[in-house]
Amino acid sequence: MNQTDFARRLITWQRRHGRRDLPWQVSDPYRVWLSEIMLQQTQVATVAGYYPRFLEKFPTIQSLAAAPQDDVLALWAGLGYYSRARNLHKAAQQVVTEFGGQFPQNRADLERLCGVGRSTAAAIAAFAFHQRETILDGNVKRVLCRVFAQDGDPQDKKFENRLWQLAESLMPSENAEMPAYTQGLMDLGATVCKRSKPLCGECPMAGICQAKAQNRTAELPRRKAAAEAATLPLYWLVLRRKDGAVLLEKRPAKGIWGGLYCVPCFETLEALNQFAARHGIFSDCLSEQPALTHRLTHRLLLITPFSAQAESVSDGLWASSENLAAYGLPKPLAAYLQQP
Repeated sequence: MNQTDFARRLITWQRRHGRRDLPWQVSDPYRVWLSEIMLQQTQVATVAGYYPRFLEKFPTIQSLAAAPQDDVLALWAGLGYYSRARNLHKAAQQVVTEFGGQFPQNRADLERLCGVGRSTAAAIAAFAFHQRETILDGNVKRVLCRVFAQDGDPQDKKFENRLWQLAESLMPSENAEMPAYTQGLMDLGATVCKRSKPLCGECPMAGICQAKAQNRTAELPRRKAAAEAATLPLYWLVLRRKDGAVLLEKRPAKGIWGGLYCVPCFETLEALNQFAARHGIFSDCLSEQPALTHRLTHRLLLITPFSAQAESVSDGLWASSENLAAYGLPKPLAAYLQQP
């Protein structure tokens, strides 16, 4: 197959059938970068709700860089993978301090920003600056593995390097075509060449797809070995004052819900009881609530809340029920505290 044929087919298809109404389809590098970070491991429909609210609060890279980290995390609450929000804030400060407030235009400089890897840097360079740089996210890997019958272990670095080389060889020769080409790669993998039940009858590559010709569409790409989700028990201490305020603590930057605000949270019931006793709250004053579960990527959290009334606890901060939305809370806690 002529590799130029791949780019031509893709660009023609994208301009006729691709997604053209997404709010981040702009040339402003700040908005492109923000969307790329939000879309990492998160569905478009979910990001569509967060993206405009984020831009309303932080319309420029300067406003984001100057904001307290807590404000950034509060807006990010519910999107998950909170290291992305912390890196986003750090990267905004890098742009302001290291690049004079102007986004770097080449991939190498973009990769210097916190949280920006090779594929994300390439997407920013292609969309905002029409640079000839290729992306290689999960959707693109699937397209390449099928169209070119690339068979290998997805966790093998040599195989990934081979896919990078293939992706680089397929780019159109004209810089001006890079936004449509890059968007086409994303659209094709997300809407047509899907992991299960691909819409081969609607695919612009159907006539040249080697996996389709070899009846290997379901086989390629090879799947990673599924990691078994470990169950992690957690215990919440939900302390309320008479006025309804709830005690919150800021979570450590590393670990589950890093940097968010949460009720005191413990991995053992003994640790919870010790914390409560230090503040004059003993086990017979604690009311055990029905357990709830929350799934993370590789963990299933089994959360048992214990509630009590307290007035004199000085650790952490007291948040009124009216102000809870101002804090970045873990999604399951926000839902729990909204219960009547």
